[in-house]
Amino acid sequence: MTQGAIPHHVAIVMDGNGRWATRRYLPRVAGHKKGMDALRACLRHCDERGVKVLTVFAFSSENWNRPPEEVSGLMELLALALAREVPQLKNEGVRVKFVGDRAALSEKVRAGLAHAEADTAGNTRLVFNVCFNYGGRWDIAQAAAALAARGEAITEQSLDGALALAHVPAPDLIIRTGGERRLSNFLLWQAAYSELYFTDKLWPEFDGAALDEALADYAARERRFGRTSEQLAPPARRAA
Repeated sequence: MTQGAIPHHVAIVMDGNGRWATRRYLPRVAGHKKGMDALRACLRHCDERGVKVLTVFAFSSENWNRPPEEVSGLMELLALALAREVPQLKNEGVRVKFVGDRAALSEKVRAGLAHAEADTAGNTRLVFNVCFNYGGRWDIAQAAAALAARGEAITEQSLDGALALAHVPAPDLIIRTGGERRLSNFLLWQAAYSELYFTDKLWPEFDGAALDEALADYAARERRFGRTSEQLAPPARRAA
């Protein structure tokens, strides 16, 4: 795979943690803990491959409808990750950004997210966006509301700049694990020209080899953005 074929921005719907645990007769939160290990490895692997932005769907706005014990377990995992992972990410040059509606989160969690962002704000090696209590429809609505409140015209350009991920370019590649073939309200605006890759592997099983398969699949695609294949091809050399 050539360096030019590496996507600048990879986004992932990390699906299948609960099913991974259920198949092993474990509580669902055990799957989420195993998923944290997979995420840690994926982040390192993306860095090694030259990916500059990694965005993950950690907790959707619809996930509040899950069993209370699972939601509580996810919140505990978030707190644990902030304490354990952020210092290491800071040392590795990773900038952490949390994307989503923080209004429903506790004051302690909100403070933890803000501290993690501030602590890694100067890092430039890789941007790691964690979409937590995020939904694509919410993102578009909050961007439109912000523009309206400022009295600005709502255009494609202004809306794009008001979205929660305006600090990074749109994802080149969106991966979804777990066998489902849909976006599930993830990056609806930003995904307009993203390449989509679906795998039956459950998220805890998504290792470096699986990521390489996704990157190889991406490298084999032709990204035209409305143009023709002929327009993308380099001009033929004239005979001497």
